Amino acid sequence: MVGSSSLPSFIHISTFSDKLSTPPHKKFQFGITKRYTHLSCSLSSPSPSYNVLQKSLPLAASIAILLWSTPAHAGFMSGISGLESIPGPQLPQIDFLSRINEENQKKYAENDARFRSSPLVKKLLEQSKLNKEKNSKEIENKYCLRGAEWGVGDCSAEGMSPEDREKFIAMLKEKVGEK
Repeated sequence: MVGSSSLPSFIHISTFSDKLSTPPHKKFQFGITKRYTHLSCSLSSPSPSYNVLQKSLPLAASIAILLWSTPAHAGFMSGISGLESIPGPQLPQIDFLSRINEENQKKYAENDARFRSSPLVKKLLEQSKLNKEKNSKEIENKYCLRGAEWGVGDCSAEGMSPEDREKFIAMLKEKVGEK
């Protein structure tokens, strides 16, 4: 502030509606007086070097951030497994609950053994095994038929004569159940 005064300073910003006729070469002015602060600026066009600076400043800031930043680390929790891997506190053992648990485990084991040895379950397991073999053979035959028709895979009929090829495909269709 120029000079000292016990009076407070006021900031006065003048409007530009009356100053639009200022010449374009007039630069930004800032003046301080004893009592008022005047701020005026003109609507002049920026210089070419200002445009280059304005366009290159964000690029320079980005490059500076990339070069000066340290690599990110996963933090102190990286490499540590979760809370579920930490064993909980040992709970007190109650005798009568332990006895009930042991009795229940014995009952479950006996029931499982009786269930597995039942004739119905044995019959169903045998049927399941036979169905699995039968179904896998059917699927294999379907893929073989498709490969023979398309001329690809292990069942390809590419090297056969047209007559042998037709016989081979007819035999595969009969195996699969297609007509």
